[in-house]
Amino acid sequence: MSGKRRELSDSTPLLGYPQPLQHYTPFSSSLLEMAATTTTVDSVPLRSVFLGVDVGTGSARAGLFDENGKLLGSSSSPIQIWKDGDCVEQSSTDIWHAICAAVKSACSLANVAGKEVKGLGFAATCSLVAVDADGSPVTVSWSGDSRRNVIVWMDHRAVEQAERINSRNSPVLQYCGGSLSPEMEPPKLLWVKENLQESWSMVFRWMDLSDWLSYRATGDDTRSLCTTVCKWTYLGHAHMQKVNEKDSRDMEACGWDDDFWEEIGLGDLVDGHHAKIGRSVAFPGHPLGSGLTPAAAKELGLVSGIPVGTSLIDAHAGGVGVMESVPQLDSEAKECDNEAICHRMVLVCGTSTCHMAISRSKLFIPGVWGPFWSAMVPEYWLTEGGQSATGALLDHVVENHVASPHLANRAASRNISLYELLNNILETMMLDLKRPFLAALTEETHVLPDYHGNRSPIADPKSKGMVCGFTLDTSEKQLALLYLATVQGIAYGTRHIVEHCNAHGHNIDTILACGGLAKNPLFIQEHADIIGCPIILPRENESVLLGASILGAVAAKKFSSLNEAMRAMNAAGQVIHPSKDPKVKKFHDAKYRIFRELYEQQLSHRSIMAQALA
Repeated sequence: MSGKRRELSDSTPLLGYPQPLQHYTPFSSSLLEMAATTTTVDSVPLRSVFLGVDVGTGSARAGLFDENGKLLGSSSSPIQIWKDGDCVEQSSTDIWHAICAAVKSACSLANVAGKEVKGLGFAATCSLVAVDADGSPVTVSWSGDSRRNVIVWMDHRAVEQAERINSRNSPVLQYCGGSLSPEMEPPKLLWVKENLQESWSMVFRWMDLSDWLSYRATGDDTRSLCTTVCKWTYLGHAHMQKVNEKDSRDMEACGWDDDFWEEIGLGDLVDGHHAKIGRSVAFPGHPLGSGLTPAAAKELGLVSGIPVGTSLIDAHAGGVGVMESVPQLDSEAKECDNEAICHRMVLVCGTSTCHMAISRSKLFIPGVWGPFWSAMVPEYWLTEGGQSATGALLDHVVENHVASPHLANRAASRNISLYELLNNILETMMLDLKRPFLAALTEETHVLPDYHGNRSPIADPKSKGMVCGFTLDTSEKQLALLYLATVQGIAYGTRHIVEHCNAHGHNIDTILACGGLAKNPLFIQEHADIIGCPIILPRENESVLLGASILGAVAAKKFSSLNEAMRAMNAAGQVIHPSKDPKVKKFHDAKYRIFRELYEQQLSHRSIMAQALA
């Protein structure tokens, strides 16, 4: 093992509002081959189509895009999940089967032949995959079930391990907002070593899910700067001198801090030049191996050899898919002003919400992940905030209310989503109660949305959710108010992150939003009013899939860089402006003050009870 720390410097499924996911029965390979042969007509030239695959918490999705970023078709397939307290697990085998089904269905629905797909990219949740030397799954579960070889991103089993790691104050932590989250990989790895010794000894590769997908597709074990930097403490700026080597097939992993791994009790991961966690690391979109292997191509219904780009975490793929989606009026600026992009923050709103902003210089922001060099957009430093439960929180709040089943039936009878019905109820309540604006309905209801801890900017995984204003009312209207107050609580959390980032060097004045929750007009309008920024929605709803497809386009050399591909394939849609009514701002400023006070009260309560039990 090497004991030297490298000195590095700057010079070196969505849950929520959208229509329910559509699931399709996979086609057999013979049927797909027939479809491919009948789709291609000799007189019609083959298109250049790029395929993006995204594995979320509840489903695997596939989307096909043309070279202008226009969605041609998409499909999804559900994936299995096991939840037991703080432990949340999945199966990489099940995930791959779901991907194959989604890809085949998307090609069929879009009438795209396999030979038209010119590039492929993967995005996935930052979940941890364990496989042995043969690539077979190794259990990470107390159950011993070998299928359960994925520790899902939201798993919080390693809270105590994260605390121990953070207590050592390793220099690498300054690039993670000062502390590791239990959602990151080192605490989870340490938990497995301490609790599942047999599994620990069997694992040959530990991989982020999106890296495992690209490995499964190509046989190339090269990891992504995105996953390793954001979730593994890899110091991406070690590659600053290697920018011009991005076309190199073999990118040496030069950013691991060996002392860190030894200090936390995982020094064995340094062995073999970091073979188990990544011997080579490349920029997102870097072409892997010889492209899609014949075996993977057959399973996916595609052609072997298709270029496959180094992967992205799903939220970061959303950033790539939307960061340049500015209105046409700004197109000249976006072509020539490399600083304009630094004034934007992308909200990737799904089960959780990630807040992505980039800068030319590194910014150390307490409680916010980063700065991560080239983890999303090459040669920019990434700041990453987040809320661990947003879409999942809204589902939890709504589905566990006594009025929910009846409301769900009403929504189904009208062929609308439950959230659209709740939005309609709130509009009616505003008119009936003669409130000056819809948000004013929650003047007596306040929510701290930390039901799954606070990721940013407080970085307190022990933080709990709080609701102020409960009564004995169990009506549909009361549920609507609780739903609205929860949406507002989530938006106040985002305002807190934006203000905190701007106080530490950012200058964010524009928000771009994508993901399932971005399709909910009430969610987006409340965010615009509360943050006080215009919110730009992308032309294409499937921004994460678009970001993944951009990786394929870059790997296929359709574009010379990720930045060029983003400018070509991103496009703006609707722009939502904050209310100009000063009363709305005054109302939200008051509620935001209460929102901040709720956490301070929680800390006080925590201290009082700790003293009582001392």
